[in-house]
Amino acid sequence: MRPRRYLITGGAGFIGSNFIRHLLNVEPHARVTNLDLLTYAGVRATVEELDSSPSHHFLHGDIRDAELVEHAVEGQDVIVHFAAESHVDRSIAAAGDFLTTNVIGTSILLDAARRSGVRRFLHVSTDEVYGSIPIGRAAEDAPLSPSSPYSASKAGADLLVLSYVTTYDFEAIVTRCTNNYGPYQHPEKLIPRFVTNAIRGLPMPLYADGRNERDWLHVQDHVNALHLLLSEGEVGEVYNIGADAQQSNIDVTHMVLNHFGLDESWIEWTPDRPGHDLRYAVDSSKLRSLGWAPEHSFEEGLPSTIAWYEEHEAWWRPLVEGA
Repeated sequence: MRPRRYLITGGAGFIGSNFIRHLLNVEPHARVTNLDLLTYAGVRATVEELDSSPSHHFLHGDIRDAELVEHAVEGQDVIVHFAAESHVDRSIAAAGDFLTTNVIGTSILLDAARRSGVRRFLHVSTDEVYGSIPIGRAAEDAPLSPSSPYSASKAGADLLVLSYVTTYDFEAIVTRCTNNYGPYQHPEKLIPRFVTNAIRGLPMPLYADGRNERDWLHVQDHVNALHLLLSEGEVGEVYNIGADAQQSNIDVTHMVLNHFGLDESWIEWTPDRPGHDLRYAVDSSKLRSLGWAPEHSFEEGLPSTIAWYEEHEAWWRPLVEGA
């Protein structure tokens, strides 16, 4: 029996690269094509050490390029679709790339996958499509209420994927995860930005009063869930992936400050951004019924993540110095 063949889009990004490492660890005979455009968040150095493996083939390209995507999809068994424009602030400043990449790019990928006979399509989305959740947790059937061009583009892509299940009997699953953290996250995001700023002796810019609350999911727990869903997930279903590890941004900031022995004077209080959702929280009981549970508490995962950035300055310094 030939090895299973995977196309991973966005595999030089944060979650995609961690997924590829996990996949090649648990399925050493798998064959992975890693398709990434290498925009600001896709970093070639993140996956360069995988090039020595015959199981990993890097393909520089854009999911909006229909001819390239058609070629990349041919012969693949599984597609795991991470590629997306994902930074909310950037979407507010300029929404165009978010719409063309996240919606049109997903459409091009779906059409190529359907024609090629791909047997499983896993679309990785975000809990931000639900909008702010004042109380409780959003289940998978909660109304979609995106607040930014980014989350609106992801909601559109989610609905497009699910429409292919209904219209074409296409074997797709949608996942919606909470805020991830861990190794190889671009320093534009909150935790790596604050950590790398602290290492460089720079202040930590915090929106508004810092009360915005997120559920922090370690990236390894996320990729474990995704791999499980490839075999155990039901076609046409949406699965929330959350750690039930709610923390306000100010509390996270204090944890980083405490790690470095700094006080609140290092916080740079910043005017709130437009449409800044106060609280995200999801009900992931459907996924947990399949046997998944997070293995990393935030209290343990954050220090280990900080240590990773302390030990890997050669990876992140070119990103912040060239920003």
